[in-house]
Amino acid sequence: MKIDLNALSRKELEKLQSDVEKALTRRSKQDMTEARKAAEKAAAAFGFDLSDIAAPAKGKPGRKPKAAGKSKKKAAVKFRNSANKDETWTGLGRKPKWLAAAEKAGKSVEDFRI
Repeated sequence: MKIDLNALSRKELEKLQSDVEKALTRRSKQDMTEARKAAEKAAAAFGFDLSDIAAPAKGKPGRKPKAAGKSKKKAAVKFRNSANKDETWTGLGRKPKWLAAAEKAGKSVEDFRI
């Protein structure tokens, strides 16, 4: 089935788009139903109910659950801005702007070590 899209008006194209979206939704539901029936049949062949083997996964897919009792610790602060005591840096990751500006002004990183 080939449709000459260039021959259609804007309204006709919008109607076609709407019809295609509805047809896709309907087809998706049909395919889902057929897939579920096939999965139930396959599970039954092994003596299981589909709900037994397709239990909902806990957490995000593809991620391992965290070990109980283990949490990430925050890195200790190693550097503090002498001009603004609220600005700190752990020494990990990118240097903060205040520290880069101080280095350009001729100060050493060690001048800010706690």
